[in-house]
Amino acid sequence: MPTHSWAQDAVTGDENASNEIIVTATRDARSLQNVPMSVNVATGEQLQKLSIFDAKDVQQLAPGLDMTNTTGRNNTTTLRGISFDPDQGTSPAVQVYYNEIPTDAQTAYTAVYDIQQIEVLRGPQGLLRGLSAPAGSITIATRRPSFEAIEGYMQGTATDRAGYNVQGAVSLPFSDKVALRVAGLVDGNRVNNVRNVNRGNDRSYGRTESVRATLGFRPGEDFTAYLTYQYLHADNTQYQQVVGSGNTPYYQLLPLLGGFALPNGDYSSGPALGASDYRAAGEGVFRNQNETHLVNLAADWDLGAATLSFVGAHQYSLLKINRDLDPGNAVPDYVAASAVRIPYKVDTAELRLSSNNKDGLGWGAGAFYTRQTGTTRVQQPGDAFFFPVAPAESQAILGALPYLPIDTIVTVPVDTTTWSFNGNLRFRSGPLSIEGGLRYTIIKANQTSQLTLSSPGNVLACPNFGCSAFAAGPTEIIPAALQRRTYKPVTGGANISYQIMPTLNVFAAYGHSYRAGSTGVGVPGGVTEDLIQTRPEKTDSFELGVKGSFADRRFNYALSAYYQKLDNYLSRFAGIYYESFVSAPPTGFYDFNYNGDATIKGIEASLDGRITRNWDFGISAAYTKARYKNALVPCNDFDGSGASNQNGQPAVSGTGNVSYCVSNDRLADVPDFSLTANTEIRIPMGAVTPFVRALFTYRPGFYSQRVDYRYQDRELLNLFAGFRTQDQRFELTVFVKNMLNQKRITNIALGNATYATATAQLSLDSGYRLASVTNPREFGLSGTFRF
Repeated sequence: MPTHSWAQDAVTGDENASNEIIVTATRDARSLQNVPMSVNVATGEQLQKLSIFDAKDVQQLAPGLDMTNTTGRNNTTTLRGISFDPDQGTSPAVQVYYNEIPTDAQTAYTAVYDIQQIEVLRGPQGLLRGLSAPAGSITIATRRPSFEAIEGYMQGTATDRAGYNVQGAVSLPFSDKVALRVAGLVDGNRVNNVRNVNRGNDRSYGRTESVRATLGFRPGEDFTAYLTYQYLHADNTQYQQVVGSGNTPYYQLLPLLGGFALPNGDYSSGPALGASDYRAAGEGVFRNQNETHLVNLAADWDLGAATLSFVGAHQYSLLKINRDLDPGNAVPDYVAASAVRIPYKVDTAELRLSSNNKDGLGWGAGAFYTRQTGTTRVQQPGDAFFFPVAPAESQAILGALPYLPIDTIVTVPVDTTTWSFNGNLRFRSGPLSIEGGLRYTIIKANQTSQLTLSSPGNVLACPNFGCSAFAAGPTEIIPAALQRRTYKPVTGGANISYQIMPTLNVFAAYGHSYRAGSTGVGVPGGVTEDLIQTRPEKTDSFELGVKGSFADRRFNYALSAYYQKLDNYLSRFAGIYYESFVSAPPTGFYDFNYNGDATIKGIEASLDGRITRNWDFGISAAYTKARYKNALVPCNDFDGSGASNQNGQPAVSGTGNVSYCVSNDRLADVPDFSLTANTEIRIPMGAVTPFVRALFTYRPGFYSQRVDYRYQDRELLNLFAGFRTQDQRFELTVFVKNMLNQKRITNIALGNATYATATAQLSLDSGYRLASVTNPREFGLSGTFRF
């Protein structure tokens, strides 16, 4: 609720308009003040005004929401301290809905244009929409065509850091029954503004093109339907930033080479680099391509006493990822090139029948179906299974091994089907409203994963390097007993709200959600089952809140407090050192999914309104304490201290495949407190209205036990100034983002990036830690024309 007044003001263009916002958080249209849950809202006009062209920047409008993309391919959304890594292989902690259809964040976040409204729903979601989520949901609704008049807009933006964004849309009403809206986008930017020191200072860059067409059909007052097709193509090269002194990793090999001195040459991973350098060191590319076709159909049929609604979609996406598995350049003059191809098809449908009465006893029932299929193929080198790959001189010393190079090929067929059935009841009488319902879900997943090794020889033998002979493959990675999974959870919730007075509502809510366990598709062989497959996660949440307004509804406020308990919270632990009992490679680093119990306590508050006719403001804050509860989770404990660290050579403490640490740490690397504030001051001057806007977010510093790093505080200030015409048709804005030019690390890896080998269980140290840093200050100019 960062800026209620802006939202309505932008829609009407009337400076005296009511600041009431209508949301669809409850699958029907209600005033935000009457919704018994915490909701943040960003309208399409607001996104345009604040030059928000990336959905991840919506976090600047919602405290406690953290949206990151550290590698260019995996969008991570954290809400109320609960995080999610797309590689977990399970449903997200925050479910994203695109025109009411669950959609992966990689597709939904990539192209933000011609948006009607974005709503951030906080707390467990398990009833009103098809898929359950423990932290909340984000609903993105695109604009629909107008049946009344030709209308649309054009917007162009350019920045001093080679960024550009051109978008527009037009609605064509062919009649009062048929209308079409066509929208398009072309966007380019430097992504994380990183240059690569080992690739001629080549820089990160991304380009996105998308087009969307929506056909509206309204044959009568009781039936409407909208058919939407969207095409998306995104091509991003995003180098992973590193910080540290660098290293000369090859000299770690000298003891293995009998003290043989390497020939003169530059075998360092790179120069000393800091956060403000914005530099990468990996010698290979990191390119991510996304091509998506999305068809969506939404229809509503008013039957009088009830409304029958249908939403359905077909999505086909092809993701292609090429990256260097040695982003710290621990092995100079060698690129550990990985190529990943992920085609997937998702078909979704939902049918709902809801009574139309506003008062008395109401009801609703629905059925939901979705199925995802596709086969992922990963091809990457397996040379390090046998020895540390070195430049030509070092290879000559180690000997010309006849079976090199070795390629590892992993294929992962995916077939997951979800059915769910829900029913809900509601009772409204005067100021009292009670709602509740249940959803029964059937999740069926068939997960297999095959490993194949290819080389000049049919059988690989490496007795001199401690490996056993084995066939080239294919070999099934996932044990047969873990391949097929069926889950049948019951989720839902209930709430009660009471309108004490027309300007004051109180509410209490309970929510229960569920996430199915995950199966690791590329897990190393010879590890225990708890590292292969996780247990299901269950969540219970309780929330109390108050919403109201004062001063003749010029100001709105909201306050809520909540407690949430998570059994078997599912998270991903990156870069964990393992030692296999039976397989090659016998050691290495891998990202393991794992469970751990946790609790969350928090408070959220907001205040916004109109100080004067031409001065709006909004401020929101959130405090969330999300912690593990004596959870035993995978960690790197090289020195055996029982705490997460990478002190010395890789080693496993204990008798398992990995080290385990007892954790009461944060569930995600985000601070407990966060605050956002914004304001707009207008100065009417006849035909034009000059304005000044400001958007400010604050994140305090904090210590992360998981990565053993103390993050600095962040104060992000964006300023805007310009003018718009009296009829609201034209607006010109100059802006500066990150006015204070803070260069803060927002995400960092535990310890230096290494490259593991099988020789004497050695890991070559790059001398760098992988990190993400806030983008530097950026100036821009934006113009918008509406018609």
